[in-house]
Amino acid sequence: MTGSGNDFVMVDARHSAPENWAPEDIRAVCARGTGVGADGLVFVGPGSRPDAIRMVYFNSDGSRAAMCGNAALCSTRLAARLGLARPQGMALETDAGTYQSRCTSQDDERAELHLAPVPPPGPVPGLILVPGEERAVLGTVGVPHLVVLVPDVSRVEVETRGRAMRSDPCVGPGGANVNFLSGNHGGEWRMRTYERGVEAETLACGTGAVAAACALAEWGLAEPPVTVWTWSGRRLEIRARKDPQGLYDDVWLEGEARLVVRGVIN
Repeated sequence: MTGSGNDFVMVDARHSAPENWAPEDIRAVCARGTGVGADGLVFVGPGSRPDAIRMVYFNSDGSRAAMCGNAALCSTRLAARLGLARPQGMALETDAGTYQSRCTSQDDERAELHLAPVPPPGPVPGLILVPGEERAVLGTVGVPHLVVLVPDVSRVEVETRGRAMRSDPCVGPGGANVNFLSGNHGGEWRMRTYERGVEAETLACGTGAVAAACALAEWGLAEPPVTVWTWSGRRLEIRARKDPQGLYDDVWLEGEARLVVRGVIN
């Protein structure tokens, strides 16, 4: 499946469970050119109660991640297709917590995810920006995201600069996804992402788009709802409101969740 350019191998956990897969198996399946090829491997199965599903997500390097927004959108659409939950609403259980999600009524290839309140992203003491990087903040939306504002994302050397910033000691021992963000006079925002665990640029990042929307609000550059255009040319929609305690609450992420091909992995 693809979620705005993030591609995933989705596995029905009723037939093959995460504990049956070794990291090298995940790396082999996700390898482009010699495997199926994907940004990650996602297990979707029944949850702990009716109308709940369980999502377990692995990066393409075989490491387990607590959350992935676009994988959650794809899991929602797949769960509805498999009859595991009602498309109008389900509880999505992940390593990062339980979220509400649903398939949108506009078409059959989009879904939306209701996220937990998001703390406002904050400054990164000690982080050194290079010319062309205007400002940066660090936020957590399931996983950590470094949001970097630049004049034009098309000019960023994402593989080189993203790799360096991803593991900068200033962002913490586990590193962070790096989301480069730029806007134009029409009020549209574009984003490119260097994703930890994939260790390369990916074409979209759902939770990163949420972190970017919160960063824009903190900088006074935009207020939700915000549309973020991914490097694949697909849009992610983020809705939220800031509560009196300063948290971004009632956060919704909406985006593509499209089934591309079905098959059997030997």
